[in-house]
Amino acid sequence: MAWPYWFREAMALNPFDKALFVFGNRQRDKVKLLFWERNGFVVWYKRLERERFKWPTHLEGDTVTLTGQELNWLLDGVNLKAMQPHKALDFQQVG
Repeated sequence: MAWPYWFREAMALNPFDKALFVFGNRQRDKVKLLFWERNGFVVWYKRLERERFKWPTHLEGDTVTLTGQELNWLLDGVNLKAMQPHKALDFQQVG
C-alpha cells in the first residue's frame, strides 16, 4: 500500500492539496512538515534539544487548521493556549 493511499484513507485528507501537513511524535520533541510542490513531496524536520512542542490541545478534533502565524509560533515553541514561548538556547558548539 503506497503511503499517499494510506494518507487519504486513514486521515481522509489529500496529500496533494495545497496544504502543509504537520505531524508530531509522541514525545513532542520532533515535528515533520509535508507538502506537495509541483513534482514531488517536500519534508521539513525539526528536533528540539530541550523542552517539547506545545501542541494545540485546546482545539477540537484530530485535524487542526492553523494560520501561518500560529504555525510559526508552534515551531518557535509558543504554547498557543497560554502564548508562552520556550526559553531561547544559545549553543557555542556541537557535542
